[in-house]
Amino acid sequence: MHGAGEPLPVNIWVAVAILVACILLSALFAASETAMTAASRARMHALEKQGDARAKMVLRLLAGRDRLIGAMLLGNTLVNIGASAFLTTVLVALVGAEGAIYATATMTVLLLIFAEVLPKTVAINYPDTFSLGAVRIVAFFVAAFGPILFAVELIVRGVLYLAGLRPGHASHLLTPQEELMSAVDLMHKEGGVDKSDRDMFGGLLDLKELTVSDVMVHRTKMAAIDADAPPASILSEVVASPYTRIPLWRDKPDNIVGVLHARDFLKGLADSGCDIDKVELGAIIAEPWFVPETTALEEQLQAFRKRKTHFALVVDEYGDVQGLVTLEDILEEIVGDIRDEHDVAMIGVRRQPDGAVLVEGSVPIRDLNRVMGWELPDEEATTIAGLVIHEARTIPDQGQQFLFHTFRFEVLRKQKNRITLLRITAGPTAEGAR
Repeated sequence: MHGAGEPLPVNIWVAVAILVACILLSALFAASETAMTAASRARMHALEKQGDARAKMVLRLLAGRDRLIGAMLLGNTLVNIGASAFLTTVLVALVGAEGAIYATATMTVLLLIFAEVLPKTVAINYPDTFSLGAVRIVAFFVAAFGPILFAVELIVRGVLYLAGLRPGHASHLLTPQEELMSAVDLMHKEGGVDKSDRDMFGGLLDLKELTVSDVMVHRTKMAAIDADAPPASILSEVVASPYTRIPLWRDKPDNIVGVLHARDFLKGLADSGCDIDKVELGAIIAEPWFVPETTALEEQLQAFRKRKTHFALVVDEYGDVQGLVTLEDILEEIVGDIRDEHDVAMIGVRRQPDGAVLVEGSVPIRDLNRVMGWELPDEEATTIAGLVIHEARTIPDQGQQFLFHTFRFEVLRKQKNRITLLRITAGPTAEGAR
């Protein structure tokens, strides 16, 4: 115990200054570790492209994340142990053996509040700003602790190797596309991204996963014209159609022999002196372009751009026509529904006063999800009728009801083996997610 007249081991103000310096360093190490690991690589990359040297340093440190974390933990440990030992020595000299207890209690409170909770709270709320502000100091300590960290890494890797773990060889649970989509979904839920922007971004990422069969107009809904019909009849159908490109068939609807563009037909009519009977149909129709139904949408989009055309017929593995796909169909997967003054309104989805929705069986699940804000799965089926059949494991009868994915599906109308109309009622979970 310190006796009267005996000098203190160290001046009291020097002791306070040393403790404050240790706590500040401890706070810096703790906050830097939190901020650096939470910093946005994307923002740092953008700042680096703008010439920010600090952002470049942050990215370089994040590239060696293990060494960065090791340096911060090492610095934090050294400072905390040093501060605790120093305060213990001072208090033991002042009050005797009880000083160790006082030192432990005091350092626990000081380190918990001022060196852990407070700095980490600031760092997690402003990770990018803090990282840019502290990066030069952090880089200095990472370099200074380099030899020690190298030895620590060797020991850690050796222990992990003996345990059967291989650092750097961990498999990722999500693909980069899934991680991006999850990040956008999270920002949407937090209010940082609009629903339309989220859907557009998701549609762009999904182009790699979707095929033309997922977005094509099915053959049962294709508007086509008999190539052997009288020219006047063809003109009437072209004028009545909301589409500018129309497939032509001969002998049977599945035998597509060409594609007629309304502009070409009108040009041929003008060249014939507006005599409809003199229009040579064979001279103005285009060769049909057939693409496999398994073609990825991204590939088909590039093919449309390369061929400078907007229209293709989709065939299965046997060469039978399954439907048609247009450039607009693919673009709608990215930007949502595109309609002009000649389009027919969307169709097949009607809200009811009681909150239920009447949906035609041929409506694509993806379109329904976008319109209603639902999240019905579309991996196993393209249309809503296909989803019901897949989940029911049978072709349901009219009037049957099913409960799938917190939605109630009721079959209202059926033609042969096709479900043509459904009544869908969203459950509490779906309503809350809308």
